[in-house]
Amino acid sequence: MAKHPKPEEIVAKLRQADVLISQGQSVADAIRALAVSSVTYYRWRREFGGLKSDQVRRMKSLETENARLRKAIADLTLDKLILQEASRGNF
Repeated sequence: MAKHPKPEEIVAKLRQADVLISQGQSVADAIRALAVSSVTYYRWRREFGGLKSDQVRRMKSLETENARLRKAIADLTLDKLILQEASRGNF
């Protein structure tokens, strides 16, 4: 199973690639130096491109909180539907 790097590690690798490219290496060589596929590199670039490490940490914590809140809403909606059915005598 592949290890999933932390967002901070991804930002560091993207910065490393930027340095290599600014030193005259091709993008392909920089990607090879990071030891990731080009698909992974461009996905990371799209997702984390302009962010700093603290912004990435904040974004990930907000995504986690958002997922938790969505689950809570789904649970409460289900509870509400069950109570509505019960109050109609359809239990």
